[in-house]
Amino acid sequence: MPRLQLTGKELRAIGYPQGPVISLAMNIMEKNFRHLAKTDALEILSSILQSPNQYAHDGVLNKIAEALLPKPKAGGDELPLAEKGIDFNVFGAGGIEQGALHQMYTATKLPVAVAGALMPDAHHGYGLPIGGVLATENAVIPYGVGVDIGCRMCLSIFDINPKELADREHFFTRELNEATLFGSGSTFQKAADHEVMYRKEFDELGLLKGLQDRAWKQLGSSGSGNHFVEWGIVEIKEKDQVLGVEAGTYVGLLSHSGSRALGANVANHYTKVAKEKRRLPGDAVNLAWLSLDEQEGVEYWMAMNLAGDYASACHHVIHEKIAKQLGRKPLKMVENHHNFAWKENREGKEVIVHRKGATPAGKDVLGIIPGSMAAPGFVVKGKGEMSSVNSASHGAGRKMSRTAALKTVTHKELNEVLAKQGVKLLGGGLDEAPFAYKDIHEVMKAQSSLVETVGVFFPKIVKMDGAQPKRWKKKNRDENSRDLLMGE
Repeated sequence: MPRLQLTGKELRAIGYPQGPVISLAMNIMEKNFRHLAKTDALEILSSILQSPNQYAHDGVLNKIAEALLPKPKAGGDELPLAEKGIDFNVFGAGGIEQGALHQMYTATKLPVAVAGALMPDAHHGYGLPIGGVLATENAVIPYGVGVDIGCRMCLSIFDINPKELADREHFFTRELNEATLFGSGSTFQKAADHEVMYRKEFDELGLLKGLQDRAWKQLGSSGSGNHFVEWGIVEIKEKDQVLGVEAGTYVGLLSHSGSRALGANVANHYTKVAKEKRRLPGDAVNLAWLSLDEQEGVEYWMAMNLAGDYASACHHVIHEKIAKQLGRKPLKMVENHHNFAWKENREGKEVIVHRKGATPAGKDVLGIIPGSMAAPGFVVKGKGEMSSVNSASHGAGRKMSRTAALKTVTHKELNEVLAKQGVKLLGGGLDEAPFAYKDIHEVMKAQSSLVETVGVFFPKIVKMDGAQPKRWKKKNRDENSRDLLMGE
């Protein structure tokens, strides 16, 4: 059997920074995984790059993770946290794990924190919990946004009889398979075109310039984990003036993905910078911030916004490809980020609102809150509730870690629930089974004061990453931790 051989060029192509970490990673992989297929080895390296913290205790891969993690500056005083954090509201408290609550309590002790809230789908993450909302004064926290900057939902509503999803299932399946690529390292041989790739930020920031070629090759791709593109049935019981679609039943195309390697590299780079500038104690170390008055903060803000626009462009490329094949334009497109930071006004003052796995829910702001591959999603309109910092959940939220799902859920159980709901699954795995998620109806009930439902989406043909989880992904994982790429 041929032995594994990697090149620096291959590692740089998946986003590894130029430097000693490339040689280190090549040596460790070639020594310890000598008989592994190159594609699997690169997938492992890509996962470490995106989520180095999750490999800090791996007896083999920890050296690569350590080389990727930011090194705090020697010397300098550690910044203290407030003894008591600012008050924050918790929605659906009965279904939220203690780890997420603890992370939120820590975040509210930051000296820059001014408001916060925890959504009913919240669970443990890095920095802010997933489902955490934090408003700060003139400061942005890279891990308060998350690794997958601009991860978002996009729904196109087509005036097509839903009966066609069954009658022409082969056609709709083929369009999903041909419209996008899944997998953490996936790239197109022929790049799509979009105005976002000509943005001046690629020339103005050295970090972005080095990421532009790969971003172009990934434009219109969808990633892995809980990212998906799916066909479904949209039900609108009565016309809402903001949504602007007549009551009826329609075909919907729904996608969920983020900014791919571009966003991950921006997040990791500026988290390192933030940690070097501001040393924080223990549990707060991943909440290091950048001031918007300093050059690094301005750079991150530019890069974050570009990554968010790039994520949006990825969705638009997919939806436009499929609309062209359908030969029609959607009646309505609804979309929203749920990993981002916004400048917003609160009590007459500008604040930076971080929503890490949370949907913007300002007054009459439209958004999409998905359930799972076999549970409905909801098209919602925000009520502008100040107590939630104008936010709502970004989905049902996990109640079971990926490792736990792989250990407890069977293919028979998954197939039975898919059949019961009339869902065809393309790709996907047991770690994304509906049983791993909270009851979306309970989540929606817990946030009835935050959003109004204006439409319901029922998945019917679901396309996800078809790669099977590897054993190395489960090894030495903390059961309470979540995959950064998938949840943040």
